[in-house]
Amino acid sequence: MTKEEFQTAFKPIADGLFGKQGGRRYERPHFDVRPLGDMLMDLADIPPEEWYGYAFSREPLNGKFQDEQRREWMEKSLSCGREYAKKICHKYQTKDPKALAKAMGMDVSFPEFPEKTDRVLFAEFRMPNNICIYMDAVKKAEKLFDRPGVSEVLTRKLDVSRLLLSHELFHCVEEEYHEEIFTKTEKIRLWSLGFLHNDSNIIALSEIAAMGFAQEIMGISYSPYLMDVFLVYGYSPEEASGLYEEMMELAHRPVPPIETGEEKDV
Repeated sequence: MTKEEFQTAFKPIADGLFGKQGGRRYERPHFDVRPLGDMLMDLADIPPEEWYGYAFSREPLNGKFQDEQRREWMEKSLSCGREYAKKICHKYQTKDPKALAKAMGMDVSFPEFPEKTDRVLFAEFRMPNNICIYMDAVKKAEKLFDRPGVSEVLTRKLDVSRLLLSHELFHCVEEEYHEEIFTKTEKIRLWSLGFLHNDSNIIALSEIAAMGFAQEIMGISYSPYLMDVFLVYGYSPEEASGLYEEMMELAHRPVPPIETGEEKDV
């Protein structure tokens, strides 16, 4: 995929870019561009467990769930991710994502762009043992650390590529422990007829657990879900601002108005 093709694929943005979940797409939004540091500060203030509205908004079966169920699954999935992060780090005696990937026999590559896709991807796991971290997004994100307030929220020591790698590593772990891990064993019954029934996995649980896994390995206090806004901002500050508003609303947080004359990022 060329740079031009990647930018074309980015319009419209696929929802859940960091989580890479399916579902609806944005129509091309028109939002006032907000200061990146302000958005990250607001999002970092949302406890990880309270991101369930946003996490499940990317779930194809979301309409079948109640908020109480979403919240319970959110807590259990985050706990699952953190538990397996500790388990894997103890097993291989390291918390370095690159060292973990090597010890787990993963083939990690760092191409500039995805080769062929109809979605925008920042990183992906390909079975059985391939992880790709797409460096165009990483490089754009690294330039944003100079924006006011960004490094204060994310900290200068944050390595974006390692965070993305940590997230993808969970999917490798999930496959290795598929017979016992919560994200694979938990299912929802779609229908039953006598002895026949159809049970389905819940895609969101895997992505939520991957966030908990990455948060534990990276030692960050905020939810990695805010990286959706951070990474999108490198390509479209307008769409990142719209995504921020959606996140705030789904977390039942007030969306601050943009005052006339306020300096905006461009």
